[in-house]
Amino acid sequence: MILGPLFKLTEAILELMIPLLMADIIDVGIRNGDRGYVVTHGLFMLSLGAIGLVCALICQYFAAVCAQGFGRSLRKTLFRHIFSLSQKEYGTIGTDSLITRLTSDVNQVQTGVNMFIRLAVRAPFLTGGSIVMALLIDWKIGLIFLVSTPLIVLVLYVIMSRSVPYYLQIQKGQDRISRLAGENLEGARVIRAFSRQKSEVETFDVAGDDLAKTTVYVGKISAALNPITSVIVNLAIVAIVWFGARFTDMGILEQGQIIALVNYMTQTLLALIVLANIIVVLTRAVASARRIAQVLEQQTSMQDVAESQKALSGSPYIEFENVSFRYHSGGDEALEKISFQVDKGWTLGIIGGTGCGKTTLARLLAREYDVTAGKIKIEGVDIRDYTLADLHQKIGLVPQTAMLFSGTIRSNLKLGNETADDTVLWKALDTAQGAEFVHSKPDGLDTVIEEGGKNLSGGQKQRLTIARALAKQPQILILDDSASALDYATDAALRKALRRDTRGMTVVMISQRASTIKNADRILVLDDGRMCGYGTHEQLLNNCEVYREICRSQKLLSEEGVQ
Repeated sequence: MILGPLFKLTEAILELMIPLLMADIIDVGIRNGDRGYVVTHGLFMLSLGAIGLVCALICQYFAAVCAQGFGRSLRKTLFRHIFSLSQKEYGTIGTDSLITRLTSDVNQVQTGVNMFIRLAVRAPFLTGGSIVMALLIDWKIGLIFLVSTPLIVLVLYVIMSRSVPYYLQIQKGQDRISRLAGENLEGARVIRAFSRQKSEVETFDVAGDDLAKTTVYVGKISAALNPITSVIVNLAIVAIVWFGARFTDMGILEQGQIIALVNYMTQTLLALIVLANIIVVLTRAVASARRIAQVLEQQTSMQDVAESQKALSGSPYIEFENVSFRYHSGGDEALEKISFQVDKGWTLGIIGGTGCGKTTLARLLAREYDVTAGKIKIEGVDIRDYTLADLHQKIGLVPQTAMLFSGTIRSNLKLGNETADDTVLWKALDTAQGAEFVHSKPDGLDTVIEEGGKNLSGGQKQRLTIARALAKQPQILILDDSASALDYATDAALRKALRRDTRGMTVVMISQRASTIKNADRILVLDDGRMCGYGTHEQLLNNCEVYREICRSQKLLSEEGVQ
């Protein structure tokens, strides 16, 4: 960052010396017919050019190293910071926008750093140096430089001030295209099933056209830069030649000095054109930098403590104490005044209608969000008083939507427990009812999994995500409707295996099927974010109308009694 501009500055100083040497060659060597003078000074000019080339190459190298290193560090810092944010901030910024900022925006800033090191010092120095050299040759001619250069700078300022807002719009347009592309590629099967290809393509075309229009418009603004600056500089050159010719006739200036002044004005033109292009690049970089800064300045609403508090003996293992929660987007409370206790080693079943808050409750327990009111405790300690690392180490989560990563079955199963050996992995697969289909694969645990597990069925993906959580060997296992893609026989076998192999582990099982959770030690019934029942299957049949209706609708309860 420091050495690159220094070498570029050296190149610019050498470049400012060349017009003076050219003037000497014309006014002394050529006028006097002194070939030796012309040759020696010509070779000196070539040597200055060669040294300037070496300095430029060294600067290019330093600029590349610095820009690439900066881009790498910025990308790593941004990625790490994104992972420190809570789901609330994810929702505020948007996943697609975060991806664009991690890729396109960082690349724009990286290019800006590269161009700044390479050219930002050279262009202003050449411009200022040319003015100084012109004033030293003749102050009257130098006034032409003092008039034309501020005019060019004014043009640069006007165009830059108009361009910046549009570059922000361009980045937002790229966010929109990323979102549409992601949604359509992810949901391609659904789109084809509903014959919505045409409308989705039209929506994407509109977004692309809007982005293109904005880009073309800002391109037109930027394109006006070179012609306007060229007109100003060429008028200045005409003035230099006009007045220079008069001064030459008067004996005030030499012919070589006129050539030098024209060269200095040409250098000014080239330097300012380069500066104009740099400004376009830097304008984009500044717009991208602001977007990156917005993310880096975003503080997580979920603060982490430095050290976990010690568990309190004799306390309930899991306790919800008057818990309420409302999502950041507003609206009604997703959960309201939920209170219950779960002892260590119990299986807690959670059931209720769609949108009643079952998944929200699981996400609060895993501390994906912080409660709006109340407390969630594990072993008597508020989960906010555990470090996130310690809390997540206790919990094995199987999300509602099975999520696998590109790699192998082995790499996915070891996600939560890198030290797990094959014995642990096969045991987890056996409990999750996934051992049979993994054995049927030619490569077994080394079977390649495509992005998102696209080469597996829904049931296979669910069984692998359950096995992944079990391989972690957590103290608390959260199954968020994780058997929805399994047939009844496999579901029954899974429940039996879980009861057999998870003794001592506290299991939180969310399901739409009453048959899945009816044998749980305790069942929590939710209705529209409120707790309307808590107890065993038999107790709830006697005192919870919502639970009775669920069982009746699923043929677990006849009008006369339990089937």
